[in-house]
Amino acid sequence: MFILNSNADYRHPLASGDAETLGLAAAEGVERHLRYRENHAETPLISLSSLAAASGVAAIHVKDEGQRLGLGSFKALGGAYAVIRLILEEAEVRLGRPVDMAELHSPVVKEIAETMCFACATDGNHGRSVAQGAGLVGARAAIFIHAGVSDERVAAIARFGAEMIRVAGSYDDSVKEAARVAKERGWTIVSDTSWPGYERIPGLVMQGYTALVCEALRQLPAPPTHVFIQSGVGGIAAAIAGHLAIALGDARPVFTVVDPARAACLFETARAGHPVTVPHAEPTVMAMLECYEPSLVAWRILSRVADAFMTVDEEHAISIMRRLANPLGGDPAIVSGESGGVGLAGLLKALADPEAKAALSLGPDSRIFVVNTEGATDPGRYQEIVGRSPDEVLSRGAA
Repeated sequence: MFILNSNADYRHPLASGDAETLGLAAAEGVERHLRYRENHAETPLISLSSLAAASGVAAIHVKDEGQRLGLGSFKALGGAYAVIRLILEEAEVRLGRPVDMAELHSPVVKEIAETMCFACATDGNHGRSVAQGAGLVGARAAIFIHAGVSDERVAAIARFGAEMIRVAGSYDDSVKEAARVAKERGWTIVSDTSWPGYERIPGLVMQGYTALVCEALRQLPAPPTHVFIQSGVGGIAAAIAGHLAIALGDARPVFTVVDPARAACLFETARAGHPVTVPHAEPTVMAMLECYEPSLVAWRILSRVADAFMTVDEEHAISIMRRLANPLGGDPAIVSGESGGVGLAGLLKALADPEAKAALSLGPDSRIFVVNTEGATDPGRYQEIVGRSPDEVLSRGAA
């Protein structure tokens, strides 16, 4: 399914608060924060020139978040950043003075952090980031996981010392339960989705994601003409679309949001013109995108700066994992998890659809930017789908 943005807010300026959250000064602050993080390094921008030639476009560049901060996902930028910001803000309140990022590992900040507990619901990647952020400064973390989260992903979060709480039902059920328990126990919810009255912290999570856009704009040989970004609740898509609109202005690229067909809450929201909760259906292989209700902040941004919305099916997600592991010509291999390559899958589907291709003005001069949002965060599942382990894919690609 494919639709152009026809909402009343389309092409209107971002709300002032959203523009501040995703603006240039805020993004510079995120990058400064990253300089105090161990394992920080810019993630690579990979050119798929053979795939671009075969697809009839000028360039395809993939920002590979598969090694971000040792967590294997772009979400390493969001939850941990929000936790650290909240700890420093609490330190300022208790100490009655400004507290700089440089004091993050000081005894006085650690003493304050040890009194705090951060909670969130997760499909896997966001929870790892929140747990890691809390662990960096000695705070506690309580992570709510729903029935569909694999044991391997649970173990990956638990290794950061988080308390793991399993919830029956879907991701949205775990969001509600995390909010209920956190309120009852005085914990701080660090969610990557927002609801009425709860926007600032999801805004901080989204703000953390702007770092990958800043890096990409420095790495790209020319600004992209088209961007395809996958969506769960909408946070990563909104962060990228919003920052690009601010950074590039009238030269911003044509931006398409890509949903799983089985959990198309942003697509249906765009079609209805207001936030829509879609019914739970058969689970999707795109587990990190299996969300049935959009973030209100993300929708407010995307309604203004996204140009199109589309869905991809299960076979598209599986096919792109295998294609990235077995690239054309001299293109390098990329390890992409079940949700990681969905933006690229959306591009290839749009190119194969004459109406979508024409509506987006895709052609031989198009320069495409996509994000591999996760590596093999569940290596066992990855090997089942691709037929080789992540290490085998990368070693063959380097051979």
